[in-house]
Amino acid sequence: MPRYLVERTFPDGLVVPINDAGVDAMNGVITRNAEKGVTWVQSFVTPDKKHSFCIYDGPSPEAIRSTAQKNSLPVDKITEVRVLDPYFYR
Repeated sequence: MPRYLVERTFPDGLVVPINDAGVDAMNGVITRNAEKGVTWVQSFVTPDKKHSFCIYDGPSPEAIRSTAQKNSLPVDKITEVRVLDPYFYR
């Protein structure tokens, strides 16, 4: 399955409550992603919470973009990536 880096901008900052509402929001994203065969692997967020860089596995950029739209998430750029493990070269 291809892996993608998804770049997003949140002009007002990304807010995910650390409570049951946040849990429900994250579970909803995971469920809607699965409908298109998309798996959210991990995300990195800038300290000001205005930008995120998310790793996804999925069948295509179109599937990633479609699930983002269903999840009301912005998409600035989708780039297919491969893992480069620095410890592989030891």
